[in-house]
Amino acid sequence: VQLQASGGGLVQAGDSLRLSCTDSGRTFSSYNMGWFRQAPGKEREFVAVTSRDGGSAIYADSVKGRFTISRDNAKNTVYLQMNSLKPEDTAVYYCAASAVPTILTRPYRYDYWGQGTQVTVSS
Repeated sequence: VQLQASGGGLVQAGDSLRLSCTDSGRTFSSYNMGWFRQAPGKEREFVAVTSRDGGSAIYADSVKGRFTISRDNAKNTVYLQMNSLKPEDTAVYYCAASAVPTILTRPYRYDYWGQGTQVTVSS
């Protein structure tokens, strides 16, 4: 599994962004896929996770109703659609893959990580 995240940028509050994370390997559909974020001086925090088939998802309370996680297993890609962005969403966003069958929210349960993409939301 080799994950490459993209799609970050500088936007204004209220704008939208879509992050993508592509796996160059051949086992993408075997993993639950999550998005995490880390702001300066803070711990990495859970954002969203989707199951292997995309049929289930969990969201952090802070993004529920604004962010949507989805995946396309034919393209080995997981997405994070972020709407109504707020300055507090500013962080480096990471995608991650977990081989654990149950969808989980703790970073230590994830086996592979992408390099991160910066999202900056100005007020």
